[in-house]
Amino acid sequence: MAETPSIFSGVALVGSGSATPTQSLSNDQLGSRVDTNDTWIRTRTGIEARRLIGADETLTSLCCKAGANAIAMSGWEPESIDLILLATSTPDDLFGSAPEIQAKLGAKNAVAFDLTAACSGFLFSLVTAAQFLKNGSFKRALVIGADQLSSWVDWSDRRTCVLFGDGAGALTLETTNTSKEGILGFQLKTDGSRGNCLNLKQKERRESLLDGISHQVGGYEPIQMNGQEVYKFAVREVPAILETLLKRTNTDPKHLDWMLLHQANQRILDAVADRFDIPHSKVLSNLANYGNTSAATIPLMLDEAVKDGRIKPGHLIATSGFGAGLSWGAALVRWQGPD
Repeated sequence: MAETPSIFSGVALVGSGSATPTQSLSNDQLGSRVDTNDTWIRTRTGIEARRLIGADETLTSLCCKAGANAIAMSGWEPESIDLILLATSTPDDLFGSAPEIQAKLGAKNAVAFDLTAACSGFLFSLVTAAQFLKNGSFKRALVIGADQLSSWVDWSDRRTCVLFGDGAGALTLETTNTSKEGILGFQLKTDGSRGNCLNLKQKERRESLLDGISHQVGGYEPIQMNGQEVYKFAVREVPAILETLLKRTNTDPKHLDWMLLHQANQRILDAVADRFDIPHSKVLSNLANYGNTSAATIPLMLDEAVKDGRIKPGHLIATSGFGAGLSWGAALVRWQGPD
């Protein structure tokens, strides 16, 4: 375990990484399977294509690649990592995929576990990891967001199959002095009373084991979503939680360098930007190329913008995740990058 830092430590965001499947499925290709077309999908969602994990890939392999890229950007040795959090709702192993990732990355000193909060998962995991660092428990953490929703989509249902794709993104955090604080504030919320709007439920199938005794057979139904309700939830709650966060941190929206939201629907991104009178050009979006990759969308977009130079050291970013649960949250972060 790394040397225990001061309990008054700040947290710096120092490295990013991502990985996406090689298979790409365009709207036109999807239209040859279900009753849809490119115009219908793009005008309603902003999505043009999505990536699907192929026969020679796994979600774990994408996580390892994304994590390794983030570690390399940070200039760390894997043995120096104290904590690995994997945000996912679709692990390769239902008992958790984080331990396998820990082993494959060579991060032998890190405790590793999965955290499930669907599309809010990465943001929830980022905040969770930061608390371990801030309270002095750990010095370095790797947070990975990844999902393979292509496995749980009904590919004959055009309401849902057009939306989702697979991918992984990662972020590295380390303790620093408070003058370089990377997480300036956060807000997290859950409303389980609205959970039936978006779910991936276990199949209700039982088999007889002995006379008078039965057991439930494992397996899950395809993703079920009330699209209209989820859309109304997002355009109402995301601006509200961001507004609360910005007020509590005394941040004027015009001082933000970027807004980075969960990549679910371009209309949602545009609506939030309009609410804060922020130019659409300052709202990061790669939804067109990847679709909704659930817990991966925020770190995947962050890494892309860091790599192409849009996000620079010192940039102030308001980020928000939202999705099944229903759960949602926001964080105000400052990107530092590697020293």
